Order: sequence, then C-alpha cells, then structure tokens
Amino acid sequence: MFRDLAIVVAVFAAVAASPASAFESDRVIVTTKGSGPDVILVPGLSSNPRIYAGMMAAVPGYRYHMVQVRGFSGTPAGANATGDVSAAVAEELARYIHDKGLKNPALIGHSMGGTIGMMLASRHPDAVGKLMVVDMTPFTGAFFGAKDAASARAMVGQMQKQWTADPAASGAMMKQMIAGMVNNAAERPAVLNDSRTSDPAVVARSFADIQATDLREELKAVKAPVTVLYVKPAQVAQMPDAAFDDIYRTQYANVPGVTLTRIPESAHFIMLDAPARFDAEVKAFLARQAG
Repeated sequence: MFRDLAIVVAVFAAVAASPASAFESDRVIVTTKGSGPDVILVPGLSSNPRIYAGMMAAVPGYRYHMVQVRGFSGTPAGANATGDVSAAVAEELARYIHDKGLKNPALIGHSMGGTIGMMLASRHPDAVGKLMVVDMTPFTGAFFGAKDAASARAMVGQMQKQWTADPAASGAMMKQMIAGMVNNAAERPAVLNDSRTSDPAVVARSFADIQATDLREELKAVKAPVTVLYVKPAQVAQMPDAAFDDIYRTQYANVPGVTLTRIPESAHFIMLDAPARFDAEVKAFLARQAG
C-alpha cells in the first residue's frame, strides 16, 4: 500500500513541475507548476525563472508557466545565437499560448521579460489577458540620453563590441551591475551565477537590442490591462520622487489606465529585495478583473 502511495505522489509531483508537453522550441524552455488560471512568468537578461519561486509559493492557486530564455543561466543558446532575442522570444510565446490553448493568460515579465511582455501584448493584442511589467520601460535608451532607437543603437554598439571581444571584462561589468541590482546579499550569489553561466554573446546582443528598442508607439495597440512596478535606482537617488515618477508616466503615456506603482527600498530585483510587497502586488494584480 505504501509503495502504491509513493508512486502516486511521485506522479503528481512530476505533473506539478514538468516540461510543458507537446511544445518544442529552440528559443525557450517552458515548465509548468500548479493548477488554476494561467500565468506566464518571464525573467530578465541572463536570468532564470527561479527568481519567481518565492512568489509562486506565496501566491498559490494558479498554473505557472515558467519561461527560460535559451542562452541564459547555463542553457545552450540554440536559435538565440543570432538575431533579436526579445522579439523572437515574444513570437515564440505567442505560439506557445496558441499551441497550448491558453485563454487570456496573465503575464509577468521582469526587466527584459517586461520588454518581451510588452512586445507580445502589442503585437498579439488578443493573446494576453493582463500584463505586469516589473522595473522596465518601453524605451530604456532614454535613460542613456537617446532620442530614438537609432541613436540608442549607436550609443550601446561600442559596449556590445567590448562585451563580445572580452568575456572577462564583460563578466566583471555584469558582476558590478548586478551588485547594484540586488540589495539582498543572500540572493545575490544565485543571480551572479545565472549571469556567469550565460552565453556572453547572447547577453551582449540582447542588452544592445533592449536599449535600441522603442515600444512607446506600439503600446497603443495593447488591449490588456497593464500594471507596472518600478524602483528608483540608487544612481538617481538625488532626483525628487515626483520627477522620477513623471518619467514612467511619460514612457507609458500610450497605455490608457496603466497602473504605475513605485516600490521603495528595493533595487531592480523587486521579488528578491521586497518579497512580501512583491507577493502582495502580484496577488492583487492576478485577482483584478479586466476592464
């Protein structure tokens, strides 16, 4: 009897966290966990969907679809070895939603994952039921002083060349960047390891593509309700909160009814630095009715 029970438990465990069946992709790896309304989780540059583990435990009752972008966190680059990774992954997720028959799934995207979410929601308006963007703007190049995508591309092009030509230097730069993105010292080593084990060329190209992507006009096509959580980086600590909030309002001006919430005392990885607040925001977001 105990042996039979053990077999049943093992089967249910395998189903609860297993590769999404009947979906093959050379861009992403998708695993699922839990049951209930569908929620797609997309991590950011060089990251792993493990960053959402605490939130999934704190917010049960949903079927989570965890997306690992190939080339990041120790995974082979596959087709992401060439081309614009964010745009290609957005198209793969549109295909995933269609192939799996998901109806109005919610999507939560952190950083580059937020860019992917915005691309998906604007280019496939009926694919997503609601969208949460975590610490990302439609045009990050503006923070570098760029006026448009072309000028942003020129500004980050040299950085991309340096990263590709000198992996050691790029690794040191990423380590420095991540140190400022995660305040929680206990969580920082895992994030650093994800970066260390990511394909340097894919990371460099993806970073450049993100900076040179301007989605502000595209957001006019979004039908889904959009929630944005963001932080004020330490680098702009002297800027008044109201002035920084205006930057986000301007960036998302083409999204009617967008919900913008600044999270204090957190760096870029809100789910790791302010987990209780992040969990509460996600719970409210998922419970919120469209319209």
